Amino acid sequence: MTRPLQITVLSGTNRAGSRTLRVATALQALYAALPGVSAQVLDLQRLPPEALSPDAYAQKPVALEPLTRAVLEADGLVVVSPEYNGGAPGALKLFIDLLPFPAAFERRPVCFVGIAAGRFGALRPVEQLQGVFGYRNALQYPDRVFISGAADALGDDGLPVDALSRKLLLAQPAGFAAFCRAVAPLRPGQG
Repeated sequence: MTRPLQITVLSGTNRAGSRTLRVATALQALYAALPGVSAQVLDLQRLPPEALSPDAYAQKPVALEPLTRAVLEADGLVVVSPEYNGGAPGALKLFIDLLPFPAAFERRPVCFVGIAAGRFGALRPVEQLQGVFGYRNALQYPDRVFISGAADALGDDGLPVDALSRKLLLAQPAGFAAFCRAVAPLRPGQG
């Protein structure tokens, strides 16, 4: 039997009680319900304080290792990002900067979900992240999902209440899992 597809859903903020984490947790459940898929949430609330030290770039904190492993062992990475001041959260960019280069994203499948209070549903930070992940040679799944009006956007299940956003978010896991399997031969050590 082949091993399950490993999906890591990255909650792209370290803010306590975030809607981003609610969406990430709902997505993890959707992925875990797919046949042959194992999924976990990587919660940036677990980003260790020592990651803020200038020394963290040269000497990675030991407490960062489980978060790094969650990315390195993933067959696919789902990035859920809120919009803070027109961009991605600083904690998310810091985490990306501390990951191993090029191993963290080199030909690793990645997809994006944005959530924001504004009407564009975090389009700006997702596009910024696409530039960063493109630079790092990630394989980007084209079907992004944007959740706008964050204050009223989520149901009790952590999924969007808006019919279109909900439909797109419910469809993304199966499509991204198929994408991950299709591009696996392109990944170093996977072919």
